[in-house]
Amino acid sequence: MLPFVRVICGGRRSPAWTVSVILLAVLLAGCSAPPQPSAESVSPAPSASPAPSGPAPLSGKMVADSWNNDDFYTPVSTDTLAGVAAYFHLSAARLAQFNGMSIADPLTPGKQLRLIPPPDPTPGAMGKATYDANGIPIEYVVAEKDTTGGLEYRFGLTLQQLAEANRVDHVYEQGNVYYLQPGRHMWLQKNPVDSRSGRGTSVNNSFGQTIYYTTVDGDSFDSLGYKFRCATDQLLRWNTTLTADRPIPAGTKVRLIPSEVTVEGAQGSFTADADGIPLTYTTAPGDTERQIAFRFGVPEIADLEGANRPLTGTDRVWYTFADLPSGELNPGQTISLNLTKPIHK
Repeated sequence: MLPFVRVICGGRRSPAWTVSVILLAVLLAGCSAPPQPSAESVSPAPSASPAPSGPAPLSGKMVADSWNNDDFYTPVSTDTLAGVAAYFHLSAARLAQFNGMSIADPLTPGKQLRLIPPPDPTPGAMGKATYDANGIPIEYVVAEKDTTGGLEYRFGLTLQQLAEANRVDHVYEQGNVYYLQPGRHMWLQKNPVDSRSGRGTSVNNSFGQTIYYTTVDGDSFDSLGYKFRCATDQLLRWNTTLTADRPIPAGTKVRLIPSEVTVEGAQGSFTADADGIPLTYTTAPGDTERQIAFRFGVPEIADLEGANRPLTGTDRVWYTFADLPSGELNPGQTISLNLTKPIHK
């Protein structure tokens, strides 16, 4: 009998192990079966090489910031510059530069390596920074011509982390509304918060923005600030029963938007439903779209406009402006603050 044959397609095993073809040997008178190879002469099938699993793990001590970004590493005797660089997704040249080394220099076991640039100004981040005892960057003063990319590089942070540390939705470039303006202080880390925090109930408006939150044990000004992007001074202004130096009691309904507290550019009156969700707003002199949106938890001006679309014509909105470039509205108009209950004209 001829041997069992497996057909391999495309260099890979067929799912059904292919079609086995068995040929019946024709036995002729006087013919003997061909000799079979001995067990010793059969070469073992080569074993498959394991797939690469990424950089080899490291066993030295790591120092991380509040975001769990590794900022320092202490090598052991088996570590190499290339291996450490690959593990932390850095080029060997950059890791050597951060530590004043040459690529060819051997690592010194026990001598800490920097994984972020040295604490010196760099293009796009030329301001003064404050570091803690472990060398973790804590606070920064914005300088002229700073950029978000410069801050990301110098401190090893993402824009999302910078925004969360400063209780804002976004960190803008210089010339925009918020942080990158010379002289501003930026936080680079967040404070520890209780693991129980953030599990209370929320009341959202029609735009998906949380406007009220009922606290649980473990909630604090820090935990609310990071979760809902509200600075402590804002929470204190919008919630006059809270005190900065005292814990927030569990079960407290915390307002997360100004609403009843007027702000510059949104001085008019409003109506709300039984849950406190704003429904309509009557404009006052000097009111602007941006400030109205801020006061009532409308994420973008486009969302406010979406609740006030005209029924006819090509205009963006039906309400009228005292000054279109600044977004200042004519006073005395009652506009919608609710996408599900729009006012169309």
